Amino acid sequence: MMKTFKMLSFDLISENGGQNIPIIDGIVINQENSHKSWILELFISKEYQSTFQKYKASGEVLEVHVIISFPDNEPAPFKVIVSDIREIGDRITVLLKGTIITQRNKYAEQLLKMLINENLPNDELLQRFKQGMRERPRLKES
Repeated sequence: MMKTFKMLSFDLISENGGQNIPIIDGIVINQENSHKSWILELFISKEYQSTFQKYKASGEVLEVHVIISFPDNEPAPFKVIVSDIREIGDRITVLLKGTIITQRNKYAEQLLKMLINENLPNDELLQRFKQGMRERPRLKES
């Protein structure tokens, strides 16, 4: 049985960091199959059509981070390909297919480890940790 979740935010990840693509609406579907495949559907502005058409034509595997269901949830990382793009009036729907990337360490633990290594005073450590948990900067792989 498939499980469907509401998508709250979508970030396209590249070597330079992440590009947030504002979504009008979106869903994430766990197909609950032996391939562990997921479907992500974005309803977005047509201004991003050429970006996604480029990725569809190349077949490039993309890393994306998606916040699902609740704003405070950690971003879920996926590796996906662009499967389909359709115009709906002055907007588009983009269908992505792929798998979730399982991470051994949780984001909070990785962020805290990185900040501890900066030898910050306690109050600044706490402030930077809270800010990092809110803003979710991309962390260097350790």
